[in-house]
Amino acid sequence: MEDDIITTTTINNSKEFKPSDLFSDNEVKPCPDCNSTKRRYDSERAEVTCAHCGLVLDESIIDMGPEWRAFDHEQRDKRARVGAPSTYAISDKGLTTAIDWRNKDASGRKISEHNMAQLYRIRKLNKMIRISRTGERNLALALSELNRISSSLNLSKTIHEDAAIIYRAAAKKNLVRGRSIEGVVATSAYIACRRCNLPRTLDEIAEVSKVSRKQIAKNHRFLARELNIKLKPTSPNDYIPRFASKLGLSGEVESKAIEIINNAMGNGLNSGKGPTGLAAAALYIASILSGERKTQKSIADISGVTEVTIRNRYKELTEQLEMGVTL
Repeated sequence: MEDDIITTTTINNSKEFKPSDLFSDNEVKPCPDCNSTKRRYDSERAEVTCAHCGLVLDESIIDMGPEWRAFDHEQRDKRARVGAPSTYAISDKGLTTAIDWRNKDASGRKISEHNMAQLYRIRKLNKMIRISRTGERNLALALSELNRISSSLNLSKTIHEDAAIIYRAAAKKNLVRGRSIEGVVATSAYIACRRCNLPRTLDEIAEVSKVSRKQIAKNHRFLARELNIKLKPTSPNDYIPRFASKLGLSGEVESKAIEIINNAMGNGLNSGKGPTGLAAAALYIASILSGERKTQKSIADISGVTEVTIRNRYKELTEQLEMGVTL
């Protein structure tokens, strides 16, 4: 609030008013001259004045903003002179000092042979300080594996960050003990995807990780219970955009598939059915109706379900919704 900028100033016969004289429990004190509580901040003069009588209550206010201007994000990033924000996706949250592996100084000149041994010792000590305990080493290993999984699945920064938070919470409660680090990391990524409404199937997570589908499912039930994570059942609509994009289908097909899913859910046809199978069948029907027909095999390869599942869901949807689509 601009009114809260008032600091020490000299008013009326050189009497000094301290911040405690002008504030009380974060409330602005009345103007000493007219008892008004309204303030006006003049950025050009760096003054705070009373909006009623114009009395200068503070002057020479320091502008804490940057001295440069930027008109887009790229220009702002180039002109900023601060480091990257802290992140849970790095073991030390990004608040550390890293010594570059290239043996060059700040000016780009190569380090002399005389100082090379000293540089190696400094680099080694810096690494030991960053990761000195077993827990820190395990966390660094886990977050490195999470970074690899996120890159393989093309996960967003938000999901990556959420997965790191889940893993840190599990490690803090000693839930990783007795389980493989890779398994808990893969499970954290799976839970984060579901929490952000961009779910990945167990098969997709298992394919890019070093653990089996069964182990991820087991760890998922355990972490959700111990960390008190409430996850809503995944909706077939969550898979439609991704499957449609991979199949190269148009937005018309995607909209039609979502419409089919909504009608099916309204009639209770999704009860007891896997969301990926239902999404795959809806896309198959929508592609036929829109004249962009895809084979069941191509849709099965993308969605991770069998052609038999697609045929079964297809028959149920067309019969119950009376769509009259023929193979």
